[in-house]
Amino acid sequence: MLACALAAADCGSLRQAATALRIRESSVSRNVVKLEQLLEMQLFERDVRGVRLTEAGRAWTDVARLHYEGLQEVFRNARNSRDAKTLRIGLCAVGGGEFLKRLIDRFRKSYPNVSLAIEDILREQCLTAVCRRRFDIVFAPGFGKVTSCCAEMFWQERIFVLVPTGHSLAEKRVVMWADLAGMQLLVPVGTSGPLLDLPTLEGIVTDGYRPTVNMCQGGQASVIFNVQLGQGITLAGESFARNVAIDATVWKPIDGHNSLCSIKAFWLETNPKRAVLRLIGLARKMANTIPGPAH
Repeated sequence: MLACALAAADCGSLRQAATALRIRESSVSRNVVKLEQLLEMQLFERDVRGVRLTEAGRAWTDVARLHYEGLQEVFRNARNSRDAKTLRIGLCAVGGGEFLKRLIDRFRKSYPNVSLAIEDILREQCLTAVCRRRFDIVFAPGFGKVTSCCAEMFWQERIFVLVPTGHSLAEKRVVMWADLAGMQLLVPVGTSGPLLDLPTLEGIVTDGYRPTVNMCQGGQASVIFNVQLGQGITLAGESFARNVAIDATVWKPIDGHNSLCSIKAFWLETNPKRAVLRLIGLARKMANTIPGPAH
């Protein structure tokens, strides 16, 4: 019951909480109702857009989360004593890139006794995975204001546009936003989510010289397939674009205002692993010494 309530609080949606927990939405709803009945307290307000914590629910979950996550950590360490020496890193729509490669290389040289487990993670699971400590730290584009965990921007990447090989922009060295005016910008909102964060997408379509946004219910794979078919274009950060080659398409860098996306790290302040703060410390030093990409 508690796991369902905390996931619903993190996701703001029973459906997304069910996806994160890999159970049915009806099970999440039933467990949340049981917990509210047990506590004789309304934890959530519900409407067509999802769920949000009541004032009493927020106060209760803040206290409950500390005890719940602490207990989970005890059981995890009991099952696997090597976990304390393993730093679990999640990458969401980040294909490496020069900053991240240097960061990982420096960390490994500085702390050779710490193992790194690096995996991809779906966008809608990023924050929940950090809060539930399935990952110690996640790197992802944006997310806007986050209150459930620590968040800090460490580097920026140029935005790239994916177009079919026969597209009029395929031969251009760089693309301007005005070149995309009136085109269909395909943005996945399915299980894998967009390759750029929504605040960034909202910022680049604020005038008539930008593309028309088409929110697609499919995931990244179906959006990329539609680009291959010539049904539109899509966007991603430079590290993803340079590391993911797609048949019958070409990635082109975008130049001009709002042509950069911010990559942030997300981690839990209460994470007991010293390696987390050591990685963050290295990232901060690098961010202060390595210049960002030129506009």
